[in-house]
Amino acid sequence: METNRRNWDERVPIHLKSEFYGLERFKDGESTLYTFELDDLGPVKDCSLVHLQCHIGLDTLSWARQGASVTGLDFSRPAVEAASALASGLDIPARFVQGNVYDAVEVLGETYDVVYTGRGALIWLPELEPWAQAVSRLLKPGGRFYMHEFHPITEVFAEDSLDVAEDYFHSAEPRRWEGSGTYAEPDAETEHNVSLEWKHTLGDVVSALANAGLRIELLREQNRGSAFRRWPFMVEVAPREFALPPGLPRLPLTYTLLATRPPTA
Repeated sequence: METNRRNWDERVPIHLKSEFYGLERFKDGESTLYTFELDDLGPVKDCSLVHLQCHIGLDTLSWARQGASVTGLDFSRPAVEAASALASGLDIPARFVQGNVYDAVEVLGETYDVVYTGRGALIWLPELEPWAQAVSRLLKPGGRFYMHEFHPITEVFAEDSLDVAEDYFHSAEPRRWEGSGTYAEPDAETEHNVSLEWKHTLGDVVSALANAGLRIELLREQNRGSAFRRWPFMVEVAPREFALPPGLPRLPLTYTLLATRPPTA
């Protein structure tokens, strides 16, 4: 976790300037949320919402623009500081807190109507059971958990083809990556270039949430919604949305999941 934190800390200022994150477009009113996310979760006006692993807070503040009272949590202090500065500059009420997601209950000290997590969050977590327990404990009775995540099946394929190259199933040992730059700016010069990632199957995610006492209300696998070109032959079908081109088999690229914490008797 410390290795990954150093990696993310260094990339915050790069992401703030990158076209990928489009900070100026966001300041002009563009939302980073997808229409299907708004449809799946439903109205959040006057709801308290916490975004776990929020990075620089664009999704968090997009939910605030939908009327939610938002809190963002991230383990990177530069990310939290950047998100707080952005919220202040745009005059959007928001609270951003530095903390490990596993310690979210103690760090945040309150419960919420909605817990949200977005794309690319789960690969940074060694274990899902304590994550799911934290999600459950952060929810008020009757509260909703919503996530939009990259589909783990995409990780079995090679970088430049649909040839199967990796295991699908979770391993206790992380994958170690080393390389400069970032997905938002591949050519950026960076020093902290090691990161560690963990695989989690769709079954791992559903089981962890169910074991934490949550009730799965929706699970939708989608052949679109990928925010980046996972393979070089993908085509952009909408702003910030890539899909496989016609003629190739359709594969799930992302999934959305909605779960609720049952109300108390």
